Amino acid sequence: MIQAETLEFLKDLKENNNKPWFDANRKTYETARQNFIQVIEQLIKGIGQFDKAIEESRLQPKDCIFRINRDVRFSKDKSPYKTNFGAWFNAGGKKASGAGYYLHIDANECFFAGGIWMPETEDLKKIREEIDYNYEEIKAILAAESFRTYFPNGLDKDASTTRPPKGYDDANPAIELLKLKSFTVSHSFDVAQALTPTFVDTILKGFEAMHPYVVFLNRAIKG
Repeated sequence: MIQAETLEFLKDLKENNNKPWFDANRKTYETARQNFIQVIEQLIKGIGQFDKAIEESRLQPKDCIFRINRDVRFSKDKSPYKTNFGAWFNAGGKKASGAGYYLHIDANECFFAGGIWMPETEDLKKIREEIDYNYEEIKAILAAESFRTYFPNGLDKDASTTRPPKGYDDANPAIELLKLKSFTVSHSFDVAQALTPTFVDTILKGFEAMHPYVVFLNRAIKG
């Protein structure tokens, strides 16, 4: 589980997002990061129980956890640090393409998510073809009771085209899915839940519920 001190560090970092403060509190950061690493180790092991691609990849926490330093080169916000801990679980690690699972922890907002965000043009084309060819399959995956328990609203609708993509028309029964440019699901939870002994098991149940969806997307991309 996440320790209260870890959330406290993230809260303080949000209020003191500058290098002098961070340097003065580096030991506290290292302790918080180690706590997050322990959680990620448990999650990797747990995901491997139902996702053989993760099990066979022999992922390590360093392959999954994002750096706390922000890339500020093209941002108006020059705050040097992220105020959350995040990890991406994919057979190829956080730098690999394809669908996977994500965990986000900060002092005010926690959520887990999965799928693939804004795939490259060629991958987007493959996903749309897979949805078109196997609409009944993806419809069943999204309607499954376990999936709907965590994602009752279905896929996130934050990025989609206003018109049907080239090669498809409004009469296609899968048109609302085909219009999407991003294929993600997400589930927010109360920060207090991260502090409970059952936290890891809860996240794993959510990841397992989305596993058939992740498999569907990766099959589309990788064949």
